[in-house]
Amino acid sequence: MLEKHSLLNSSSHQIDDWIVQSSVNLFAKGKFEMMRKLMALGFALGLVSSPALAQVELGNGFSVTGSAVGQTDYMFRNISQTRNRPAAQGSLELSHESGFYVGGFVSNVTFAGTDARQEVDGLAGFRFELSGLKVDIGGVYYSYPGYTAGPGQYDLAFAEGVMKLSYEIEPVTLLGTAAYSPDFFGSSGTGVWLEGGFDWKTPVFDVTLSGRRGHQWIERNNRFGAPDYLAYGVFLQRDIAAGFSVSVGYYGTDISQKECLDLKICDNRVMAALTWKF
Repeated sequence: MLEKHSLLNSSSHQIDDWIVQSSVNLFAKGKFEMMRKLMALGFALGLVSSPALAQVELGNGFSVTGSAVGQTDYMFRNISQTRNRPAAQGSLELSHESGFYVGGFVSNVTFAGTDARQEVDGLAGFRFELSGLKVDIGGVYYSYPGYTAGPGQYDLAFAEGVMKLSYEIEPVTLLGTAAYSPDFFGSSGTGVWLEGGFDWKTPVFDVTLSGRRGHQWIERNNRFGAPDYLAYGVFLQRDIAAGFSVSVGYYGTDISQKECLDLKICDNRVMAALTWKF
């Protein structure tokens, strides 16, 4: 299975009406036009940059944060989940000052040969800090409401345990992620993901330069639809105004199109995104 890792079947979608409408308006003129406008908007708003909006305090140590995103593609570990088409996404998280949090994520998806059109994820975890090392230990459940497995197809939903580490050596932040699933996407057996990277807050227009390199191992590659693979990316991100940020990057894998069931969802690509956070 490949697009969320599977080509046979990783985030149209039932999102609140305002997200759907905004995504239609944003993507109507195509991916290239969207990228051009995102970059133009980012440049224009960047001239009047302001700090991102703070999280919403609820009292008793609780707070809520969220985001809405429009992007030219939805990639999960550098494999397209929308067959190289645009995506509209939303997320919401409730956290407590003790470090515990719960949240959710939604996105449109399109997997070849399936009726899956939406992804709805639930997540929970605990964050803490040890001598400057920030640790985030949690779990994610990826689901695809409305999906019905056809002949020869498998369940798409799966769960992962995830640990994220970050350590700041100003102006650079070093990052690491490890994820484990006992039964990965498409019932493809044990899945393991390891990733390392950095974020560098450059002195140029407050732009952050980031790099990532990861590797995905899958037990049953024939069900997943691709071999174990390397993923990499380099991207730029800038906070602009009123909680908005813009990013653009280059992402790739070492999976050939032939190894990707002759689909282009594993190809190298440029992706742009406009994000609003509160």
